[in-house]
Amino acid sequence: MLNSVLAPEAEALLAEARRILAEVREALVRFAATPDDHATLVRSIDQLDELFLLVVVGEFNAGKSAFINALAGAAVVREGVTPTTASLQLLRYGDTIGEQRRADGTLVVTAPAALLRDVHIVDTPGTNAIIREHERLTAEFVPRADLVLFITSAERPFTETERAFMDVIRGWGKKIVVVVNKIDIFDREDEVRDVLTFVEEAASRLLGARPEILPVSARLAQRAKRGEPALWAASRFEALESFIRDTLDGEGRFALKLANPLGVGETLANRYGGIAAERLALLDQDVAALEQIERQLATYRSDLEQGFELRMVGIKKTLLDMELRGHQYFDDILRLVRVADLLNRARVEQEFEHRVVADAPRRVEQQVGGLIDWLVDQELAQWQAITATLAGHPAPPGVAAAGRPDVGTFHADRARLMTSLGGEAQRIVETYDRHAESAAIADQARVAVATAAAVGAGAVGLGALVTVVATTAAADITGVLMAGVLAAIGLLVIPARRRRAKAEMRDKLTALTGTLQEALRREFVGVQTRSGDRLQATLAPYSRFVRTEQNRWREARQSLAALGDACAKLRLRAAGRTAASAP
Repeated sequence: MLNSVLAPEAEALLAEARRILAEVREALVRFAATPDDHATLVRSIDQLDELFLLVVVGEFNAGKSAFINALAGAAVVREGVTPTTASLQLLRYGDTIGEQRRADGTLVVTAPAALLRDVHIVDTPGTNAIIREHERLTAEFVPRADLVLFITSAERPFTETERAFMDVIRGWGKKIVVVVNKIDIFDREDEVRDVLTFVEEAASRLLGARPEILPVSARLAQRAKRGEPALWAASRFEALESFIRDTLDGEGRFALKLANPLGVGETLANRYGGIAAERLALLDQDVAALEQIERQLATYRSDLEQGFELRMVGIKKTLLDMELRGHQYFDDILRLVRVADLLNRARVEQEFEHRVVADAPRRVEQQVGGLIDWLVDQELAQWQAITATLAGHPAPPGVAAAGRPDVGTFHADRARLMTSLGGEAQRIVETYDRHAESAAIADQARVAVATAAAVGAGAVGLGALVTVVATTAAADITGVLMAGVLAAIGLLVIPARRRRAKAEMRDKLTALTGTLQEALRREFVGVQTRSGDRLQATLAPYSRFVRTEQNRWREARQSLAALGDACAKLRLRAAGRTAASAP
């Protein structure tokens, strides 16, 4: 138990450990750790105020119970050739041997063994127990251990189930002592050495460092303590008990006791730091997809601008060609030799419409229609590109990566939003009605142009508007010609009237061109804006999620890395202090 008996330096280490572990606990709450992981850390912190906890693990046939009885010097737990430890057994000091079952299923065994005055021993079900619940209980109890004694049998050393379970223990950063039991089955020392070498190599590969390995015969040790002292040396139990006494002296016990919750804190901080890194990697992919969509949008906007200007060039050319034809017409008709023809106003207007207006209204109508169809196709192509981008995006996982707990609602929220976004984009592509979209834009464009030209919007189309402007010019020309004829000074008036007619024609068509361009531009900019707003509204929920989660998990990765590092450094300081105080 860590209390006020500690030296000032040790008390300072303990206070710092409590502070760091409190921060780890807060981080686990903040970053939605699983209830089991949070409870594990809390239990581990609580262990600071409890007796030293020694956990004994191993396969059911490795002789764990016999080892514990030999260590306690009394038959405190049952032994047998079949699994005898059906639940966790907590051994603690008591004046008499007794048993009491807790509500959580743990069997509390009391015994008057001197070792138990300072140490609690936990006997666990075998790692290869048939009832899987036993393994689960064992795995949950290991994080609370201050020291793990891993019992393996000399007749079947370091089995696959033992390897797997030792890997679990290693993951919690526990100090492990490997006890090779049943060495009495060998007659020669070289056989014992071969087994110890095998265990040492296998454990070192798994743990990354050579653990303490102690060979014993629990059966001979029990007999020696029960009246056959000649067997004590052969049991090799003296070396094990000396190791435990040295390890569990004041300084050693303090370092291990402190290392327990710090190791748990470091493990959990690293685990959730790994989760943060994995989530940031997913979010980086999401950001890349959103950036690709944004680049597509920028290209879409640029293409619309360039495409609009190119198509307006065609409309302008159609009107310019009509103007040039008008000039030619004026040159042909505004001559003295044709004064008689000029007196027939209906004929002048008919010829003007045939020669000058010609097919310009129809061509303008077609060109504007082509512009509208192109715009609609561009919008559809944009949604198709987004659908393709999302289809090529990594499928949203519904669960966490293998080996990681699925904490919080991150994966579910991400999957839901990605599915919603992809589904909406696909739905728009599948239900996109080009004809309806084109018709709606054409109606809006006609109204916009007619309104700008102060012509009844419901009465004319774009082509009709061109006809109105052109034939109005013809009517004005007729009036000009009549005034010139009646003046009877054709030689002076007709050239001037011809110039005036050309200028009026140019002004009307220039005004019409400007009206068309500005009105269509306003309408198409509005269409582009509405399309962009629709897309941004579709992307907004997922974009907000990505930005929010990026900030959250960047903070998580940074803070958890710092906390894991702080736990590791404090463990080293505690271990260094113990080593420095050793004789």
